[in-house]
Amino acid sequence: MANTHRNRSILFTVDVEEFDTALEFGHDIPLSEQIAVSTRGLLPLTERFAAVGATTTLFTTANYALHEPELIRKLATQHEIASHGYYHTTFEPADLLKSRLALEALLGKPVTGFRRARMGYVNPTDVQQAGYAYNSSLHPTWLPGRYNHWGEPRHPFQELGVWQIPASVTPTVRLPLFWLSLKNFPFALYKQLCRQTLRTDGFLNLYVHPWEFTDLSMYDKIPAYVRRHSRDVLLDRVEELLRYLKPQGEFSTMQAFTQQLLLS
Repeated sequence: MANTHRNRSILFTVDVEEFDTALEFGHDIPLSEQIAVSTRGLLPLTERFAAVGATTTLFTTANYALHEPELIRKLATQHEIASHGYYHTTFEPADLLKSRLALEALLGKPVTGFRRARMGYVNPTDVQQAGYAYNSSLHPTWLPGRYNHWGEPRHPFQELGVWQIPASVTPTVRLPLFWLSLKNFPFALYKQLCRQTLRTDGFLNLYVHPWEFTDLSMYDKIPAYVRRHSRDVLLDRVEELLRYLKPQGEFSTMQAFTQQLLLS
């Protein structure tokens, strides 16, 4: 991939989902609250995107989208909607097609991309048979207790005709640049690592979750490193990051990036 400013792609993506992180750490909250928390974070986050002029991809569970249909339709006029499975808590291979069809029925247009919850493994054959053009479920790093993908490719590659678009990690050391790094790394260092990775790789694939941008203080069972820098502090951090990166490349949806890969 050519590595000029014009060809560098900034893929700032959002995993739009039920707030089941609270359940994971022992809170018992109803689905209505899980949906509401994510919506409270998604609205101001997308306002920051608009302020910067950033076009993004929103990987959305069908379950969330069907609870907030008007919001998702509205966001689809500015951003790409891709599949994040049917539910966030559970996954089975049939959800690949089921979620795509549900989102397409809601939006009235094709849905071409997928990312599994928590960057879990998905059988490439299942993704292909479900009709997706790309899959962004690979995180080529080591996260203790989650996965070890240290030896996997850092750059996009095709598998059974489907583009695999890995989440970004730094060259050589493979430090993850995902949502927890945005929260917990010294911000000046994080910005520099993102810039260096974008310049080296020609693309930058980051991801966050809407619920991060709400007040999480009441969910005290969730570890501090997850709750850290929420609400306006994190919104400001995202906007500053996007403004910092904007001169270094072009904001892109995953779908547009995949089409660019086909032409390169």
